[in-house]
Amino acid sequence: MDAYFPVADLAAYFGGGWWLDREIRTAGGEPAGEVTGTATFTEEDGVLVYREAGEMRLGAYTGPVTRTLHYRPTAPGRADVHFDHGGFFHELDLRAGHWDTEHPCRDDRYRGSYRVFDAGRWRQEWAVRGPAKDHVIVTRFRRQP
Repeated sequence: MDAYFPVADLAAYFGGGWWLDREIRTAGGEPAGEVTGTATFTEEDGVLVYREAGEMRLGAYTGPVTRTLHYRPTAPGRADVHFDHGGFFHELDLRAGHWDTEHPCRDDRYRGSYRVFDAGRWRQEWAVRGPAKDHVIVTRFRRQP
């Protein structure tokens, strides 16, 4: 069994800048694309705001990508994660250093996991299955100095 790094304070752990490396793979494990870039978490009015910017290479496409999510604390080490448009994404509880979650997207299902390895490294993985999507997205984060 893997040992994970417990997170009691999401703002203290996530706060600041991170390098991100994302792999997008087909359901069969073949490389389909990648994203490299940065992510920041800033506290704004009691909400931990995640902003990511990077470059995506997916098939013939290469270009910029951005994403914003809102981590709304619900208890120590816990938050409800919302999209930037306000819609609910998933719950998060990192008090044990890991969390598994799900998100329905129309007829597709996202099964996600967070794994915190230490003060400067964590990973997020989404397996996406359904009639419109069938791939795995793995993002590795390393704290910026």
